[in-house]
Amino acid sequence: MTPDPKRTALLLPLLERLGLPRPPPLLEEALTHRSFANERRGRGSRLRDNQRLEFLGDAVLGLCVSELLMAAFPDADEGQLSRMRSNLVNAELLAEYGRSIELSPALQLGKGALASGDHQQSNVLADAVEALVGAVYLDRGLDGARELVQRVVSEGLRNATELRGADPKSALQEQVQARRGPVPVYRLVSAEGPEQDRWFEVEVCSGEQVLGRGRGRSKKLAELAAAKNALLSPPDPPASSPRTDEPSCTLSSRCPCCPGGPGLARTSTGPRSCWMSAAAPTSGSWRTCLTASWPR
Repeated sequence: MTPDPKRTALLLPLLERLGLPRPPPLLEEALTHRSFANERRGRGSRLRDNQRLEFLGDAVLGLCVSELLMAAFPDADEGQLSRMRSNLVNAELLAEYGRSIELSPALQLGKGALASGDHQQSNVLADAVEALVGAVYLDRGLDGARELVQRVVSEGLRNATELRGADPKSALQEQVQARRGPVPVYRLVSAEGPEQDRWFEVEVCSGEQVLGRGRGRSKKLAELAAAKNALLSPPDPPASSPRTDEPSCTLSSRCPCCPGGPGLARTSTGPRSCWMSAAAPTSGSWRTCLTASWPR
């Protein structure tokens, strides 16, 4: 089959961005979505989609990332290495790499999938990246695959030290639960930009309290950024609540609410409160004092 000049012109820059000196024999298969292959099969074509290469690439990617982490973190235990690998080898980060090398225009999708914008979907991009790793492995062996994987995870690997602990969302949930706060909830604030360059902003809340905000190229990445920012920000103090460690009010400043015994005056803005208790503090209660005559 005679090469399509337009297709060739599209793929050559992609090969440069991938760091490949020549196109792997299975390059087109790696870039073929099942929707495209299904359409062609209906016309008698025997074109394969990239699912088999994706299967192989997933295994090769996991091996190469494991090697990188073992070399970079010789003191990390198995649990830490596993957490770092799962954070590096996930659909969102693989898709982010695919976007960074402008992979979507090179993908071959069926007309329906293309019209629906599937070429920008994170799972489609991630599958294609894994298929490319598989194609390079079959063409250039493990050394060639290692070079490509190094490019794929280089950005995430620079931040891998942060990934040694629990992921930000789990860490934030543990922190909030330790404060006995409501379970964190993630809310979409905005989605901006065209379909091929969409940015999402998400805020994470505990009850009515906004803990943090984050932006990302997908909702999941925005949620991770929001959780990370929430962890970096000191938690706001809890809502104003009665305190029993303040000094007892003196006879001259005792408010009319507690004529029968000593009260605890709490300085605050607006109406003041006093401690109504004739016995132990646990038996008392707070009430608002609106008496203007109580000394400020």
